[in-house]
Amino acid sequence: MSSIQVRPATLRDAKAIAQIHTVSAQEAYKGLVPDEQLKSMSVEKRQAYWREAIEYCEPQVQVAVDGEKIVGFVGYDRSRDEKSRPTTGEIWAIYAAPTHWNQGVGLALWDAARDGLHEEGCTNVTAWVPLRNERAIRFHEMAGFKRELATAKTAVVGGVKIEEVRLKRPLN
Repeated sequence: MSSIQVRPATLRDAKAIAQIHTVSAQEAYKGLVPDEQLKSMSVEKRQAYWREAIEYCEPQVQVAVDGEKIVGFVGYDRSRDEKSRPTTGEIWAIYAAPTHWNQGVGLALWDAARDGLHEEGCTNVTAWVPLRNERAIRFHEMAGFKRELATAKTAVVGGVKIEEVRLKRPLN
């Protein structure tokens, strides 16, 4: 039985969220993004971003807690894609600490985001995932998302071009 609990993030959680975001991204994007780029990721910049997100609920942020320790987070809200329906939600970010990969953290966060989006009146949900991030693609597909191959695009992340694809699923 999992001891993972999910709760809404508070401003006090911003630093832990930023640390998880940084270390998880550095691990997940090894080989996809140049090492110099990964090393330059700043916990401070991410902490400022997540403090603002938590304060203004844009996106809504929830954290996964194991005992007293934050071990993952999810940010979700309405889709940011142009021309998307108001009933389409989006997973803006979902990360678990690498020490907790494959332990149900992502699933607990996904369940919380799905419930939150459903409460907001969303009927579908999307997520943008780098095509070469096989772990993330596999996670989303196991959660019922399907690739929308016609959506593939090149995104520039910190000066590095990354091919992304949108994944989508109904919320019911």
